[in-house]
Amino acid sequence: EGRSARVIENSEGTRTTPSVVAFTNSGERLVGMAARRQAVTNPENTLYAIKRLIGRRYGDKEVEAISKLVPYKIIKSDNNDDAWVEAQGTKYSPSQIGSMVLGKMKETAEGFLGRTVSKAVITVPAYFNDSQRQATKDAGKIAGLEVLRIINEPTAASLAYGMDKADGKTIAVFDLGGGTFDVSVLEIQGGVFEVKATNGDTMLGGEDFDEELLEYLLAQFKKDSGIDLGGDKLAMQRLREAAEKAKRELDGLAQTDVSLPFITADASGPKHMNVKISRSQFENMVQKLVDRTIGPCK
Repeated sequence: EGRSARVIENSEGTRTTPSVVAFTNSGERLVGMAARRQAVTNPENTLYAIKRLIGRRYGDKEVEAISKLVPYKIIKSDNNDDAWVEAQGTKYSPSQIGSMVLGKMKETAEGFLGRTVSKAVITVPAYFNDSQRQATKDAGKIAGLEVLRIINEPTAASLAYGMDKADGKTIAVFDLGGGTFDVSVLEIQGGVFEVKATNGDTMLGGEDFDEELLEYLLAQFKKDSGIDLGGDKLAMQRLREAAEKAKRELDGLAQTDVSLPFITADASGPKHMNVKISRSQFENMVQKLVDRTIGPCK
């Protein structure tokens, strides 16, 4: 609007859309918050953290690590060794799933602007390799977009903060996202950004912080009730959502309660979870993850 950028709100009135895609039993495809909301009852067909799979081979150690954390099925492509996913019996490439998220963004922009949107600039982590960048470009093409450029996320972040006016400066951009982490040093000359150095970890992000809380909740419940919820997919999805909610609450609170009634049942009847977590406890849990960001910075 004028000379300033505006982040367009989606149909739910929010400026962020979760990169989550779900396929329901009735054959419906859901994207964003609608997909996230039904994840509890449909975990095996709700796809998230796809950015960690894009451009990767099925045999990669990173893919093996991801497969242990997610409830959906990661498979080998029929054509080559690429990592694909399966939902409701259908196989999809990460680019196809990514295109569904980009398609949602395209719809959001078109609804706001009142015209067709056919071109886009897409951002990726600075350390994405050629295969990952090409797979991202493919996602845009499948979504019906002409991808004008793939640019580095640190450059985009710097532009958003008006750093293009900081002529002659060298800046560091620390980007700890939902699924990936990267840090970049950029030099700005005449409004041009030059990436001098970049590093990161494609397997470190907010999802790992959620996982730490999830493991803690599992351990506490097993200690209190003697029941291991690890094999209960429905309970695990409820726990995963509760862990993310608790993480957000601890951003502003010294303590939060995780209360999940009827989380499971045994011969004696239904079981409920009620666990208190303090911010200091959470900080201790995730310290090793924070420490992992230091190496790439150095």
